[in-house]
Amino acid sequence: MDWDYLRYIHALAIGGTLAKAGEMLGVHQTTVLRRLDQMEEQMGVQFFERNRDGLQLTPVGETAFREAERLAADMENLERQLVGRDSAPVGKVRLAATDTMVNALIGPMIAELVREYPDIELEVLTDNDVLNLSHREADLTLRPVNKPQATLEGERIGTIESAIYGAASYRKRHADLDLEHSPEQALWILPDESFSHLAAGRWYRKHLKNASSIIRCNSLQAMHALARAGAGLAALPCYLGDSTEELARLSEPLEGEGVDLWLMVNHDTQQMARVRIVMEFLTARLTQLTPQVEGGS
Repeated sequence: MDWDYLRYIHALAIGGTLAKAGEMLGVHQTTVLRRLDQMEEQMGVQFFERNRDGLQLTPVGETAFREAERLAADMENLERQLVGRDSAPVGKVRLAATDTMVNALIGPMIAELVREYPDIELEVLTDNDVLNLSHREADLTLRPVNKPQATLEGERIGTIESAIYGAASYRKRHADLDLEHSPEQALWILPDESFSHLAAGRWYRKHLKNASSIIRCNSLQAMHALARAGAGLAALPCYLGDSTEELARLSEPLEGEGVDLWLMVNHDTQQMARVRIVMEFLTARLTQLTPQVEGGS
């Protein structure tokens, strides 16, 4: 296979149309079309589905695109080494994290990072569901998980503890609140099944199985917003609850409900200077957050 084919596949996948791919490659779109037809005919496979909206990668095309991405990263890394600039933190770094972590945990760190390294172009990819965070698309992934995949590499930052939080307005309306003996009498803001693994699921099942007043949410941010507004009580990560002025912690950290926080690194790009620098920067700042993130190792 001609290595130049990967360059065209990469541009077509990123651009989405023949015209945009041509702009990226510095050639006319008819040249792009001719090369696409040529490589599909030569290889005997179809790399793209063609429709009125543009081009969509086929499964074979996705495989070729991943290799093109890897080759582009390798060539960029090689170029920096050859010109003696591998230590220079320049270029794009893609960081994946949940919306909540960006808002309540690493936002100030990112602001400090881009001030200190202005030549690093940081791309932040967010998702409310930790299981949907795409490690493949990111150089670094900040992931709360107790058992990361064995094939992934990274640093364990520490443990995120959770506790019960409530707003003053809710506590004022329920002065007789007794969480120790009658937690089911309160109105609870709970995660739905789509992300129940994230927030003290065992504690809920043990202590709230007969609770009659509940609000179900499909995001941690929604739970936080409703608790802050005084709608009810919620088990929230301590880094989120403790930093919210409207909320008070109503319990000790829930025993056995801590979740490890990992900063995972993409194997294909982990040797790039800019990726290493961002990883080291975030690891150093995150390990300073005790007690919000407990006991890094």
